[in-house]
Amino acid sequence: MNILIIEDEKPAANRLKQLLADLLPEAKIFGHLDSISTAVSWLETHVAPDLIFCDIQLADGHSFEIFEQVHVDTPIIFVTAFDQFAIKAFKLNSVDYLLKPLDPEELKKAIHKFQNRQISGRLDISDLKNLLQPQKANYKSRFLVKYGEKIQSVPVDEISFFFSAEKVTYLQTDEGRKYIMDYTLDQLDQWLDPKRFFRLNRKYIASFDSIAEIHTYSNSRLKIKLGQCDDNDILVSREKVGALKEWLDG
Repeated sequence: MNILIIEDEKPAANRLKQLLADLLPEAKIFGHLDSISTAVSWLETHVAPDLIFCDIQLADGHSFEIFEQVHVDTPIIFVTAFDQFAIKAFKLNSVDYLLKPLDPEELKKAIHKFQNRQISGRLDISDLKNLLQPQKANYKSRFLVKYGEKIQSVPVDEISFFFSAEKVTYLQTDEGRKYIMDYTLDQLDQWLDPKRFFRLNRKYIASFDSIAEIHTYSNSRLKIKLGQCDDNDILVSREKVGALKEWLDG
């Protein structure tokens, strides 16, 4: 079995590859593609794989644009951050899914479903687009955080940015207060309104208002300065620069 992974977050792609290697040791897993353009180019120039794992939110847009540009009959298992309502709709449209962060048991079930049913046929892009639209009202409006031996709720409106340091996730408020969280940045990235927050890199998710300065940097990257943040080396990769500019331009 040949498997293609379309995923722009390298840690997520590596985890998926490892899980697939454990579950399907005989499978050939192609190196992951991280954008719409690279995926389209690969699919146009290679023999179709037997199965595709595809993240919905890529750095340069939604992945359904791939399947608008190139005909694909290969079964697709989507990796998505959408809530249960949307996921049920995906199932009704015969599209398999996995929630981030990946659960090995759910991955196993999805593979078994593929093996048992061998779903084929082109994805109905119009249905997928419709499913992506209604999710705006379901983003989290507050988060529980630790404060010494206490916990408290912090409204999203008061959050400047989230960051990760030494495997611990922190929330920092507009007033400069810092709190420890029980969530990973990958989880937070799924729950935050993408109009208000942007995943700058592996270590930072920033609100629009927290971005104080933006400077050009080597290799077509950008350097970001966040308000009340001591880290002066927050870099945005070349692959995400376009998406960041589009986000800033609103």
